[in-house]
Amino acid sequence: MKLIETLIEKDPVRQQALKCLQALNLPQGYLAAGFVRNLVWDHLHQKTTPTPLNDVDVIYFDPDEADANNCFAYERVLTESMPSLNWQVRNQAKMHLRNGDAPYTDVVDAMSYWPEKETAVAVRLVPDNALECVSAFGFGSLLALNITPNPKRDIALFHHRIESKQWLTLWPKLQLQDM
Repeated sequence: MKLIETLIEKDPVRQQALKCLQALNLPQGYLAAGFVRNLVWDHLHQKTTPTPLNDVDVIYFDPDEADANNCFAYERVLTESMPSLNWQVRNQAKMHLRNGDAPYTDVVDAMSYWPEKETAVAVRLVPDNALECVSAFGFGSLLALNITPNPKRDIALFHHRIESKQWLTLWPKLQLQDM
């Protein structure tokens, strides 16, 4: 986690994004997936230019949220703050419905259903402006440059994502781990 914290502290765009998220004060609000994963893989590949983010995944957990469209209002607020980023905000307390899973208990449990283990990472600023990193599967595999399918998901989805996102081209040192 210390490496991730150090990398984020050196990245002004990610620092600003974390401050924008913090201002929303979302319950269990984190920046997740490629926001962390790409940063680590870029560092381990010694890239001098960051790999562009397709989107910035914001996750939060609010089981009492009545309006399913609140996520779009949060996206608008974030876009006004940082229009250069493609924000995607999702309440993980509701995502089990779309995914056909049992209800999730929190953001880490929700991430434990994501298609690849190394994507199930997230970070946020806590009230004292320290970074808090969480992962559904730990950080070892991410730091070892592995890409591992989640047995909770269809292996075809895993392979489709690797191919469509061109991860093995962008980060050629990645090692595909099969189930």
